[in-house]
Amino acid sequence: MIDHILSLLIAIPLFGAVAVSVWPSQRPGDFRLIALSVLLLELLTGLSLFLFFQNQNTGYQLSETVDWITLPIGSLGVVSIDYALAVDGISFPLVILAVVVLFVGMISSWSISQKTRAYFALYLVLSGSVIGCFLAQDFFLFYLFFEFMLLPMYFLIGLWGGPRREYAALKFFIYTFLGSLLILIVMIGLYLSVIDPVETARAVGIIGPEDLVQTDVILQIQQWLADGRIAPEQLVHTFRFAYLTDAGNYIPGSILSPETEFILFGIPVRLLAFWFLFVGFAVKLPVFPVHTWLPDAHVEAPTPISVVLAGILLKIGGYGFIRIVDGFFPAEAQYSMVPLALLGMISIVYGGFNALGQTDLKKMIAFSSVSHMGFVLLGVAAFTAEGINGAIYQMVSHGVLSSMLFLLAGVIYDRTHDREIDNYRGLIGPMPRYTILTGIAFFASLGLPGFSGFVGELFTLMGAFQAGPLPVWIPALSTLGIVLAAAYFLWTYQRMFFGTFWYKTDSSIVLADLTTRETALLVPLAILSVLLGILPGLLFDITGPTVQAFLERLQ
Repeated sequence: MIDHILSLLIAIPLFGAVAVSVWPSQRPGDFRLIALSVLLLELLTGLSLFLFFQNQNTGYQLSETVDWITLPIGSLGVVSIDYALAVDGISFPLVILAVVVLFVGMISSWSISQKTRAYFALYLVLSGSVIGCFLAQDFFLFYLFFEFMLLPMYFLIGLWGGPRREYAALKFFIYTFLGSLLILIVMIGLYLSVIDPVETARAVGIIGPEDLVQTDVILQIQQWLADGRIAPEQLVHTFRFAYLTDAGNYIPGSILSPETEFILFGIPVRLLAFWFLFVGFAVKLPVFPVHTWLPDAHVEAPTPISVVLAGILLKIGGYGFIRIVDGFFPAEAQYSMVPLALLGMISIVYGGFNALGQTDLKKMIAFSSVSHMGFVLLGVAAFTAEGINGAIYQMVSHGVLSSMLFLLAGVIYDRTHDREIDNYRGLIGPMPRYTILTGIAFFASLGLPGFSGFVGELFTLMGAFQAGPLPVWIPALSTLGIVLAAAYFLWTYQRMFFGTFWYKTDSSIVLADLTTRETALLVPLAILSVLLGILPGLLFDITGPTVQAFLERLQ
């Protein structure tokens, strides 16, 4: 089981989706119980990774590799696609975050009563696809999971969302799909430019099919490749991440070779490929100005889907920046450091000002996500250990806190079907537990010391200030996002919770405090935010060694 534990993490929700689809019962409760049992098993399997993960091991761990597709195509060489999974210090925290948030979203879905079979089947398919993105170590496999997420999310918003759900779902699909096409173009270019040195060594007869590969064999193949001593039909092309990050595996004269002289529209083709990848993942993060789908999607999506969207799906964009954009094009990333950091700063400030002007609670939280994800881009753009560690920390912190925020917005909406901030006053009276947990979520999100939000923002800013090529005014202006966060969170808290109780539609209405289920969802997230805030080493001990080795390898 240990040898295939990562495959289990993908297979469990997918098999669960099949079980929900074919289960003969027509009772909605049966589908809920199946989905809950499946994601509880997924949570326990994910948490069991702590038993096997080694913090000081900076390479890939728990690797699974199977030759999936091998197809000779004549003078273009051999297509090789592997089913390759692994975790390291960069992906491991995001896998754990994913299994936690997906389980929280499942419990939050308990109130779904329409088309329950379809809802829970789609939710489980989405769960398997999300986990697959963080585990895949083959670009083709990653792209399949990345694209496959679109369909269940489109239907989950479009069928169970609010009044404008069709518009929001279509806008989400179009934005993400167009970004995916840019990623696909670069993926094809990389495939044409990179070889698998191990399989190529077997193709030319240096080693046998079952022989173990030594480093000197790989170096020999890379030298032969550089000297042009390997026939084109013997070159085995690959999508494996490990080989795409090694400049020695690029075919001389190929379109995306590090020494390529190809120019397109007056721009070096590798720089153009870098920006294609960046835009593709920037849509998912999202980054200004390709962020406009997010507020619509959040406002119209049901609460559990908002939780998953903010808590997990946005993080795939940040993960793609680190693993793929920086990993495959490190020189271009450093060359583009200033415009990337500038976009991060604009997202931080722009998202903050927009959040400050919102009257809809969910829309305010959505724009706060744009602002907080800007810190992720700022940290990645810095290309320093502090910046990238801070970016990963910020993704984990935001995953916890945004899940909590959208759950809290869902609580009040479930009771009144009203998200207007100005329609509430004095909620501290009828809803004291709700008031306390909302205060924790707000103060943690605005970056108060002692909470996880403070640590993530601090380290991304430290990394940006230490990045030599970055003008100091970019991180300095980015701190305005913290001030704006304090303004819109505290102003919202003051308006909704202080004073004498009043509700615009009916001041005599009785608002019930948190139920046992709602409390059980929110309290662990609050504890996790505090725990990460006062013990940041819990996460930095995992990410630090891998990030340091990652930067050294790229440079």
